[in-house]
Amino acid sequence: MKILITGTTGYIGKRLLINMLHLPYEFVCVVRDKTRFEPIPLKGTGTYEVIEGDFSDPRSLEKLPKDIDAAYYLMHSMSSSTVDFDILEATIAENFRNYINKSSCKQIIYLSGITNDQGLSKHLKSRKNVEDILKSAKPQLTTLKAGIIVGSGSASFEIIRDIVEKLPLMIAPKWLRSKCQPIAIRDVLQFLISVLHREDSLGKTFDIGGPDILTYKEMLYQFGEVRKLKRIIITLPILSPRLSSYWLNFVTSTSYKLAVNLVNSMKVDVIAQPNDLAEKLGINLTPYKRAVELAFQKIQQNDITSSWTDAMSSSTNKGNLFKYRKVPTFGCFKDYKEKPLTQSKKKVIENIWSIGGNRGWYAFNWLWKIRGYMDKLVGGVGLRRGRTLPNEINPGDALDFWRVLIADKKNARMLLFAEMKLPGEAWLEFKIEKNKNGIDILKQTATFRPHGILGRLYWYSVVPLHFFVFSGMIKNLETYSPNNSSDNAI
Repeated sequence: MKILITGTTGYIGKRLLINMLHLPYEFVCVVRDKTRFEPIPLKGTGTYEVIEGDFSDPRSLEKLPKDIDAAYYLMHSMSSSTVDFDILEATIAENFRNYINKSSCKQIIYLSGITNDQGLSKHLKSRKNVEDILKSAKPQLTTLKAGIIVGSGSASFEIIRDIVEKLPLMIAPKWLRSKCQPIAIRDVLQFLISVLHREDSLGKTFDIGGPDILTYKEMLYQFGEVRKLKRIIITLPILSPRLSSYWLNFVTSTSYKLAVNLVNSMKVDVIAQPNDLAEKLGINLTPYKRAVELAFQKIQQNDITSSWTDAMSSSTNKGNLFKYRKVPTFGCFKDYKEKPLTQSKKKVIENIWSIGGNRGWYAFNWLWKIRGYMDKLVGGVGLRRGRTLPNEINPGDALDFWRVLIADKKNARMLLFAEMKLPGEAWLEFKIEKNKNGIDILKQTATFRPHGILGRLYWYSVVPLHFFVFSGMIKNLETYSPNNSSDNAI
């Protein structure tokens, strides 16, 4: 039996595949770029293949298999724009429908948002429109509608975590009074897996939610209780949606585009319509506080399977970032430094692969933090995205305000592309190569391609800082040891 999964490099898709590989199925994972797919060890009877395909481009779908039995639709574009993401979502859904109609597929399983309120946001209206498009396909559609998903690495979990852990006193927007029905990620995965091939789920729509109905304010308080943090929250009716979006963007790891769409969705109640699906499937729903506890268990064990920041939803609006893998040379400014290795190549590679997040940038971290705050002020991603795991990195991962384009340990090379707000495009590359005498050399190159006069002025204004920051970075990257470190060094 062959199952197609879209959005396999996303937060839900990656976890779904891992949790289904014990089943005796053949899975087809459709991704836009194979290099972003991290190989998954096979521990059960299931197998998988990875195929490149972009559902916004019908021509790229011609090579997808037609002999499939079921398909999971896990694509969304909410963070691609604050204006026309709904048009893109409709186009992707139509292209998927046209492809799936030519296949032998019998069931489509679609994870959507709860759309019961009369005053739906643009995001939820788009989700409903996608459902209508998928209903017109030949295979039977099973729609599961969820609200806030709670799990390590989920967007909503990380946003709430940012708010609770960083703000003892919160002057918050009035939408914190809106009600929702959060659901644990493990329960979402159980629903997605259990409805597969069930006759009583074909052609039907089910709302799925946890056992607790809470206001967002209550969610923040309960999150604080789990973390043993006492918080004071004051809600004000005067914050407009735009100001609320800026507030959410500045105090959390979310981008401004995502913040706008989230705020618009949070203004309405998101409560599931009662049904007996969980009972039929034998799913014991996880209370909210328990879901938070389970998420932190994963974090403490460094066992975060996927993160919303690693999806391109936390990215810029530059489209497919992997077209930037070839670093330009013409019309660019460069800051190049190199240093012979004085410790083992393996240790230096470990230092490179641990850069950013809690480890920091090995020199003048306070300057990096200021740059992050400045980026947040103008609607950028800032430093709060951090990194998913402390010592592992893969192509496509978010790394503070960078995106990993290449992470090749075998050839000792990492290439990052800047996602902070800039009047141009920037790359940061680390690699280790032998010189003509056979000595391993650490090479560090910062490349900036300016956009017009403003871009050139920007570069010249930061050149003095680069001298200190990049010189300190390469020195400490090469000499740093976890057992012999200091705050001054990193």
